[in-house]
Amino acid sequence: MASTDRPSTPPTRAPPNPITPEQVRRMEESRLKAKALRQQNVGQAPPSKPTSAYPVPLAGQKRPHPSSAVTPPTSRDARITPGPNSNNGMSAATDTGIRAARKFQKFVEYDFSKMTDTKGGFMTAEDDPGNRALHAPSGPDSEAGKPEGMSLKEWEHQQLRKRLRDARAGPYEPGLSILDAGEKKQCRECGGLELDWQYDEFLKCQVCVTCKEKMPEKYSLLTKSEAREDYLLTDPELKDEDLLPRMEKPNPHKSHWHNMMLFVRYQVEEYAFSERKWGSAEALDVEFERRKQEAKDRKDKKFKSKLNELKKRTRVEAYKRGRAGGGGQFGDVIGHGRHEHEWGRSIEDPESGMSKKRCEECGMEVEELEF
Repeated sequence: MASTDRPSTPPTRAPPNPITPEQVRRMEESRLKAKALRQQNVGQAPPSKPTSAYPVPLAGQKRPHPSSAVTPPTSRDARITPGPNSNNGMSAATDTGIRAARKFQKFVEYDFSKMTDTKGGFMTAEDDPGNRALHAPSGPDSEAGKPEGMSLKEWEHQQLRKRLRDARAGPYEPGLSILDAGEKKQCRECGGLELDWQYDEFLKCQVCVTCKEKMPEKYSLLTKSEAREDYLLTDPELKDEDLLPRMEKPNPHKSHWHNMMLFVRYQVEEYAFSERKWGSAEALDVEFERRKQEAKDRKDKKFKSKLNELKKRTRVEAYKRGRAGGGGQFGDVIGHGRHEHEWGRSIEDPESGMSKKRCEECGMEVEELEF
């Protein structure tokens, strides 16, 4: 077959009316103007509603099952973790694929670090900084009173030194020297120099610890109630420190009660048995028995008074009930053939203080009622 028989491309023909450069320039300007106008219209147009991924079914038709490639943006399937190229345009770093339920969407998460504790309306240390009871530590070793910048070990060491200083023990114990032995106070029993500093300072009693423990009948401590009840001392006498030295200690029953007032037994006995008070131990016993008998007499008198009032009310009520039922007068003959009392003069009973009258025939005594 000859090569001249094969088809060939026809030669290019020149356009009858070629486009001039001026026309090309105007076409390009028109295209740019149209593009700018379109972009301006798109920016001013209101946002369109997102179309649902599910097509709206017609009347009488079922909703078609969507394709697996189309995932609605409201899907809450936890098995699907949206990636960087997901349909809703969210990345895995900002959305985990699990969203809160509708009823928890209004949940408010509070920042407790910015909230103020009002202590339930009670007074706090900030309300009254001058009140020590509001911000006092719970114990002697509590960290509530630890200054800022001090370690816990240093705070414990400071508290230990404070307790030793208050008790005058350890390095704070009063020293003894043989140079001034003549001026030192001595124990009033054995003459020793190691005195109990609390007895010496508060109770003005120079006695050592050994003698104090050997003779409790002389150097034991009495409370205010024991001194008032056993030795019949008054409150003004017990409050006079010049008359009876005392030592105060916190109340062991309640911490907010008043402090206990403690006295040395021999000092209380010396004053109670002296001529300024009772004179002797026997006179104190006599006074104690007299007061005890007076208290008993007052109690018996009060009991008898209440008993007489009860008798009066009982007899008057019985008499009124008899009068209301048609009975006779008091002392009349009741029944047939019974004894009729003949009452004499009324006599006042010195014990009960009530008037009594006696029957002249049978000797029966009754208390006379007063209306």
